[in-house]
Amino acid sequence: MARCLIKTLDLYIIKKFLGSFVGVISLVVLVVVAVDAAENVQDFLDNKIPVRDIFLGYYCNFVPYIVNLLSPIFVFIAVIYFTSKLSRHSEIIAMLNTGMSFYRLMIPYIVSAVSIGVFSFYLSNFLIPQTNKGLMEFKERNGSRQIRTRNVDCHIKISANGYVYVKYWEHSTGKGYDFSYKELGNEGVKQKLYASTIQWDTANNQWTLNNYVKQTFNGLEQTMESGVRMDTALNFSVSDFIIVKEGHSMMSYSTIRKYIEAEKAKGAEVKDYEYEKHRRIAFPFATIILSIVGLCVSSRKSRQGTGLHLLLGILISFSFVLLMQFAQVFATLGGFSPFWAAWTPNVLYSILCVFLLFKTPK
Repeated sequence: MARCLIKTLDLYIIKKFLGSFVGVISLVVLVVVAVDAAENVQDFLDNKIPVRDIFLGYYCNFVPYIVNLLSPIFVFIAVIYFTSKLSRHSEIIAMLNTGMSFYRLMIPYIVSAVSIGVFSFYLSNFLIPQTNKGLMEFKERNGSRQIRTRNVDCHIKISANGYVYVKYWEHSTGKGYDFSYKELGNEGVKQKLYASTIQWDTANNQWTLNNYVKQTFNGLEQTMESGVRMDTALNFSVSDFIIVKEGHSMMSYSTIRKYIEAEKAKGAEVKDYEYEKHRRIAFPFATIILSIVGLCVSSRKSRQGTGLHLLLGILISFSFVLLMQFAQVFATLGGFSPFWAAWTPNVLYSILCVFLLFKTPK
């Protein structure tokens, strides 16, 4: 009988947890969509975008991003909301009086939070990269430039010691003008390569240099070679001349890892991509941590009722988001490690979680 009661209570809490979360997040998404539509309605009308395209091309791709972005906050608020109601009606006390420990009470909360965390992981690493591509294509079709090319004075680092310069790049033809390549060695410049034009060979995936001059340095000795045409497999491609706004948001987790490895092999800095890689792993764990913090905060019966608990919930959840934003800025623009920038909010709120667990009456 006791086991049956515990299972019934587990299902009751899980139903309350997930129901409150879905209710809160649905309401907020509707508000966000309404506000966004009010802001963009004039642009939609000016560009004569069909309603079907707005719904399928814009909002169907926009909503998953918003759901994932706000999920830790509204998991926390949902826990605060329904747990404070349970506490106000003395249901928490009744559960503990049956012999259920506070730690046992945490299990259905953790199960629910893990379920939402797994869903968040799926959104971040599989669904949202695809919806972000669709969102970018929608914006490109309707006048908001998300993709641009570097046309003039293009400097590209292609290896730890190799540098490419193209004075003018013509993306429509895959052709560059006034090309130069410099490779550095232990004693200075090791090799220089100049060409009047450089052409991307799509059939063989390599570069063709026209009217080239090649200089090789070995100490004080210098050799020179020139010719009309030379095929070369320099480690860069046409995509290096393309700049995609927030390109990492359209990559799956495996694609980001491969991109980081390729760019690091060139000696390039990719802190924003490294932060994004670590954030996608750390972000779902925030759901679990904030759920336990929410339980600890709202399980105490308060004379002020649900309002005080919700106020505390909003302050704690938004301070978490603010800390995440600061950490991202320090990781991408400062000298902070991308790994620790992604995990620091979780670590700090885990400490808060442990502290509240010890202080919560059991």
